[in-house]
Amino acid sequence: MDKVVLKAVKRDVTGKQVSALRRAGKLPAVIYGRHVEPIAISLDAHSTSLAMAKLTSSSLVTIELDGREYPSLVRERQRNYIKGNLTHVDFLAVDLNEKIRATVRLEFVGISAAVKDFNGVLVKNLEKLEVECLPTDLPERITVDISALKQIGNGIRVRDMAISDNVRILNDEDEMIAVATAAKEEAVVEAAVAVVPGAETSAPELSVERGKKEEEAEKEKK
Repeated sequence: MDKVVLKAVKRDVTGKQVSALRRAGKLPAVIYGRHVEPIAISLDAHSTSLAMAKLTSSSLVTIELDGREYPSLVRERQRNYIKGNLTHVDFLAVDLNEKIRATVRLEFVGISAAVKDFNGVLVKNLEKLEVECLPTDLPERITVDISALKQIGNGIRVRDMAISDNVRILNDEDEMIAVATAAKEEAVVEAAVAVVPGAETSAPELSVERGKKEEEAEKEKK
């Protein structure tokens, strides 16, 4: 992936004034890290949202602030409950010469003969792996080739993963990532659902990506 650079400016706006900042097309954020004191910043909301849509939790992004570059990882994303747009982002600044620990998303690819030819079911036990490496060696995703699952009962364990020598997987090597199991026959039962006049149906809960709330968010509610 090409280098992603987000231009930022320092932010002094707090409390209720942050709402005005958002209405002006700005996205409040913060940079913090082991060697960096927390810095309140603001970014262009539109361009940042477009860039963030392509980033994973292990994607390296560069925050450009006052002529200095901060290599960072996206740690928290807050969104509007209704609109779904970003309202705040936390960036973890990292040292490119210092190893870090991070979780990397698994991407399942290929076709399993156990599933395709033997009516098996693919069971995914893990969606992410925890790794340790330098920030520049951090993969955006780790590919899991399920074509190795040729027979019912075949599985893929952590130790089976092929990964760069520069990246160390911290999960137990015997932990199962995915397995092909036999499909279970389930009886299909049709039941009539009685609808009580005047009864209210419960709305599904919104799946909201919750991030760490900074102090100013609390002030806005007052």
